[in-house]
Amino acid sequence: MNSELEVKKVIGLMSGTSCDSIDAGLCEVYPDLSVKLISGINYKYPEHVRAKIFQLFSGAASVEDVCQMNFVIGKCFADACNTLISEHGKPDLIASHGQTIYHYPFDTTLDGYSLKSTLQIGEPAIIAQETGCLTISNFREADIAAGGEGAPLVCFADEKWFKPLKKNILIQNIGGISNVTVISPEHETFGFDTGLGNIMIDYCMRKFFNSPYDKDGKIADSGKVSASWLDCLMQDDYYFKNPPKSTGREYFSSEYIENALKFGPKDPKDIIATVTALTAKSITSAYERFIYPDIDVKEVVIGGGGAYNPTLMKYLRHYLPKHIDLKTHEAYGISNNFKEVMAFALLGYCNFYGIPSNLPSCTGAKKRVILGKVSNC
Repeated sequence: MNSELEVKKVIGLMSGTSCDSIDAGLCEVYPDLSVKLISGINYKYPEHVRAKIFQLFSGAASVEDVCQMNFVIGKCFADACNTLISEHGKPDLIASHGQTIYHYPFDTTLDGYSLKSTLQIGEPAIIAQETGCLTISNFREADIAAGGEGAPLVCFADEKWFKPLKKNILIQNIGGISNVTVISPEHETFGFDTGLGNIMIDYCMRKFFNSPYDKDGKIADSGKVSASWLDCLMQDDYYFKNPPKSTGREYFSSEYIENALKFGPKDPKDIIATVTALTAKSITSAYERFIYPDIDVKEVVIGGGGAYNPTLMKYLRHYLPKHIDLKTHEAYGISNNFKEVMAFALLGYCNFYGIPSNLPSCTGAKKRVILGKVSNC
């Protein structure tokens, strides 16, 4: 490791596919690429801003809307940073993932030009100017330019933090989308998006219960899983596609969910129970197809919002082989809530020091590249 590396204070920023809040965390990043969370906040989007973001997701927004929201979300991200700065002082730099509004990881072409692309908004120049801090952003594009899918990127952090354990372990994030990193002493680290996380659960909770999510998994726990509908949902082509692969709201869209609901049970509680089981089943089926044949897995570590859903965790335990331990990130001193914030703080640190931070075995890129773009203040 470069002896010139120094400890840096970095604010990591992340807003995922669930879009429930901006996660902001002040971190210390060390030369060995370990990360310590000093303080984290969940900064709520203003009501009408959040509604507008969902309009962007739905495809109902104009180019004008995208243009304006890029700057509005940048200001929201800056406000989240300044909340932390007011208490802890300025960091050395800010690392912003931004808000993904479209992700297209497919190898289609237009007049011979690749259409593979991704778009995160939350203008970094605004963040830099509003905070007075060097801001590093747009981490996914360089990987796509190198032939990758631009995701998953957190695998780099997972490798740095869990590879030293020297055991076969799966690091599973359950946000709006679910993604896994496979860590093994004998195998190259790899990872991919397993499919749905909380997107379908949250959508159905809003539709049937006027609630943003299933708090503590209580609604799912009160319903019954429809085995026939679950089997039907599990036939989706994405679950059979070989890694590397990534997905998002563009695929698991409102239209996708509404079409699926046409075949669902009548009782909304049974719907919530089944789509919660779907998240667990799609994760464990991905392990069975793409991981277990080559790797004797000993442990699964869950992070993200799904770690706080006891019913989802119960389903995961049910579908996993009994010999595999099921834990959360907290067992390793890593915040379930702010793990991705910590990961992007690390990616920002790597950009600052010119360290390549994608893993081609996870994204499909042709080579290792330095991720992120710099906005000066």
